[in-house]
Amino acid sequence: MYIEFYGLKELPFALTPDPRFIYFTPSHTEVMANLHYGIESGKGLIVVTGEVGTGKTTMLRWVMQRLDRAVMVAYIFNPRLSVTEFYQHLATLFDVRNWETKSDLLFELGKVLDSRHSRGLRTVLIVDEAHGLSTQVLEEIRLLCNFESDTAKQLQIVLTGQPELREVLNNPELRQLKQRVALRCEIKALPTVEETSQYIKSRLKVAGAYREIFSPGAIDYIFRCTSGIPRAINNVCDNAMLNCFAKGDSVISRAMIQEVAEIFDILPRAPKVEERESPARVFPAASRAELWSLGNGNGNGNGNSIDHSQKAAPESEEFVRIPAYPDDITFTERAPLPETTAATSSFSFDKFSATEKYPAAQPGGADVFGRNNNGQSL
Repeated sequence: MYIEFYGLKELPFALTPDPRFIYFTPSHTEVMANLHYGIESGKGLIVVTGEVGTGKTTMLRWVMQRLDRAVMVAYIFNPRLSVTEFYQHLATLFDVRNWETKSDLLFELGKVLDSRHSRGLRTVLIVDEAHGLSTQVLEEIRLLCNFESDTAKQLQIVLTGQPELREVLNNPELRQLKQRVALRCEIKALPTVEETSQYIKSRLKVAGAYREIFSPGAIDYIFRCTSGIPRAINNVCDNAMLNCFAKGDSVISRAMIQEVAEIFDILPRAPKVEERESPARVFPAASRAELWSLGNGNGNGNGNSIDHSQKAAPESEEFVRIPAYPDDITFTERAPLPETTAATSSFSFDKFSATEKYPAAQPGGADVFGRNNNGQSL
């Protein structure tokens, strides 16, 4: 394989949940703190969610390896169990013997939990992939929370699963279980290119790397293709190192990452452009053509001459260019109107006084301008 080619001691990007390769992001640190506090304080029920491949199982195994030997842990990783199978599995993990019925099992389990609690010992049940548990099994888990003393829970339960687990807990049939959740936390994907770079370097360092293997451009493209999901990053990096080993390349480039991403169909997709409807039409085509023809005339309505010879109509099918003057029209010069002066005028306001200019009309009569007053005195 490529281990010796890159000077490594072991595979750095295996898909197994090896706790030695765990990389603590801020969300991982928060989850660890919640688990530590919940188990140590006897909080009862803890729920941890995270998207596929964000490292939930790796984190759980890291926690279990570091728990004190005095802590008894039962770890269930397959949620596809019936109620009977669930209790059979639970009895085996907690080493409960001499039972035949569910009642016998609960009685014996209660004795084990009470004995351990009286000695100050912790007992923990961890159920991975809990979003796949049936409603019936989840209801049995809720009833297990009833193993408690007057002051503390005798059994700590940790449910981990994908974001769908939140929807499962919102089921009205499980509202009693939801109310018993003491702590909730979430593992998130790597948020930035810088975090992705640190994650890759961390795993390479654990595997024994002594130099840079991935170029900055390659790491940037890895983040774009995987959206910061650790499992997807591992898969891309492992295949890229294998392909570069086959080609004899000691440094993995952006082009190689693009090849691998294309094979696994995880090329980054361009953001969708929101489609918007075209603006509503204000004028129909005929009216717009008329307006355009007026704009090509010799005047702008204010007595100012405008030269439109350099303007071109918009290139649109809705506009029809109409010439300012048809070619078959001939214009002749019109004689000027005769000037009118005050001397030739037959009427002048100046020869009337203020009262004579507008004499009042008699009732039923008319004034000098012929306005009828309808019989009223104006």
